[in-house]
Amino acid sequence: MKDDRVYLRHIIECLGALQTYAAEGRDAFFHDRKTQKATLRELQELAESTQRLSDALKMAHAGVPWRDIAGFRNVLVHDYLGLSLTRVWDVVESDLPRFRAAIEVILAELAAE
Repeated sequence: MKDDRVYLRHIIECLGALQTYAAEGRDAFFHDRKTQKATLRELQELAESTQRLSDALKMAHAGVPWRDIAGFRNVLVHDYLGLSLTRVWDVVESDLPRFRAAIEVILAELAAE
């Protein structure tokens, strides 16, 4: 579980960076290539960290869409030319707040052990 905590904390760091990038709003995201690239990189690191979590942790928290996150990472890495910035923005705006809440719950549970 020690390694899981390391990756979970890294995920929280990525989520914090993504929240900072998104704070400028949708228009700023779509008009600033540096913000787009930084966002894509943070999403890639976040997704990579989820893949390094133990199977036991993922099974214990089956409500988290681990496979979807891994699939999105594959799109980020292998299909980047076909990637829709609208889809990326929707993930950042809609999906990540729920994901952050889930990660915070998992970290709290691990801290209580």
